[in-house]
Parts: sequence; C-alpha cells; structure tokens
Amino acid sequence: MSRKLKKGYFVKGVFVAEGSEMDIQLKAELKGTEFSSRTDLKRESDALQKLGKDLLDLRADALAKLGFTEKLLDAMAEAKRITNFEGKRRQMQFIGKLMRLQAPEVLDAAREALAEQHHGSAALTLALHQAEQWRTELLASDDAVSRWMEAFPATDSQQLRALVRQARKDNPPDKTAESQGLAPRHSKAYRDIYQLVREHLEGGSADESEESDE
Repeated sequence: MSRKLKKGYFVKGVFVAEGSEMDIQLKAELKGTEFSSRTDLKRESDALQKLGKDLLDLRADALAKLGFTEKLLDAMAEAKRITNFEGKRRQMQFIGKLMRLQAPEVLDAAREALAEQHHGSAALTLALHQAEQWRTELLASDDAVSRWMEAFPATDSQQLRALVRQARKDNPPDKTAESQGLAPRHSKAYRDIYQLVREHLEGGSADESEESDE
C-alpha cells in the first residue's frame, strides 16, 4: 500500500510540511516582508507627492530645464490654478502618480534645483538683513562709517559720508511716530545708502526694486 505524500514545499533543500510550525513561521515572515514592501511603496509615494508639491514653488525657468514630461508639467500648471482644497488634493495625488513615472536622474535633478533655490533665497535674505543692519549703524554713528571704510576700502568715502549726512538731515528721529508705531517716510539718500551697502556686500550691483523695506 503506497504511503500518502504530505503536502508541502522545499526551502533550501529542507522539506516544509504545510501546517507545520516551520510553515507557519515562514508564512508569517513572508507576510511581514510583503507588508514592509507596501509600507515602503507608500512612503516613497508620499515623498514623491511632496516633491511634486515643492516643485510648484520652483522658478519656471528652472522647472522647464528638468526634463519632466509635458503631461506632468501641465498637471503642475493646473495645480497652481486650483483653489478648491479637495480639488487641489486630488490634483496633487495625480501629480504624485506622474512623478513615479519620471526617470530617477530627473527626480535627482529636481531635488538639486529645489536645494539650490532654497540656498539662494536664504543667502538673499541674509544679504538684505546685513545691508539693513549696516545702514542703521551708519546713520547712528560716525564710528560705523569708519568701520565700514576699513572693511570695504574700495567704497567712495566722500559719497558715503555725503549720503549719511543727507539722510540724517532728511530723516531726523520722529519720536512721536515711533511711539505710535508708525513707519517714517524715507528720503532718496536713505535708499541710496542701502543700495551702496548692498553693492559692496554682494560684490556687484543691487536691484533697487528688491529692497525689502521700501
């Protein structure tokens, strides 16, 4: 009489009978691996969706150079126009799906472009802050003018001192306005000091339209 074969399978040359402790353990491990894979895929999907959202703030010229598909670029343009919350959410999900179809090197370039833009924005903010701080010190003290000339000897000292004198004359401290929290009106000399300072801090010309406090 033939012996009935047990149902099972082999793992590395070892027979594992169905329903055995080893079978249960292996299936549990396999299930865990599948669960981990699904979790990883969800995490990757969320990351790509966030990347797509961040790219909406990337400069148009930089975005155009990344090599994204026309379909993705159109989806991003549409997302910028949508104001409805639920509509925006669905559009971002769609963008996340399209992001998964992009080549890895394109996604890497996108991340680099965002990092470069962020660094540039941070550097500009610092430059603005430094220029404003120097202007405040120059108007407050003649010693600051001397310190500036030591740090930036290429500055036209006569021009700087003339601007400082004129700005002090045009904009004397207004204690009443300050006590009421009102911003004083500033003269051309006041603005020109800012431009001069920024040009030397940045080693080039500054765009007057970028001044933060005008």
